[in-house]
Amino acid sequence: MAPLLPLNLNTIDTPTCNISRSSAMEKLLMQCKLIVWDECTMAHKKSLEALNFTLTDLRRNNIFGGLTILLAGDFRQTLPVIPRGTPADELNACLKASPLCNNVKTLSLTTNMRV
Repeated sequence: MAPLLPLNLNTIDTPTCNISRSSAMEKLLMQCKLIVWDECTMAHKKSLEALNFTLTDLRRNNIFGGLTILLAGDFRQTLPVIPRGTPADELNACLKASPLCNNVKTLSLTTNMRV
């Protein structure tokens, strides 16, 4: 996600993506219907909040600008890395700690399709 959408997570209250209006990225996001975020479980919750804030602002619509966001990952694997953080800090930084997760529909893959 970070290479495609430049994230500014240093802002404590309102994390944002650095996308200006009338930019090529803004035009792409206006045409978009779906964003797939693989390995999202390693991302800080501020990343999800930045994406939501930016899409809501650019598309002038409700949550995530009305787009479908597919978050893919395994929460039993790597959580966000917090330098010099405690396990509690890591859990607090997890996507599941974001209020946005109240709007998430969870689907589970149950069949192993690996050969």
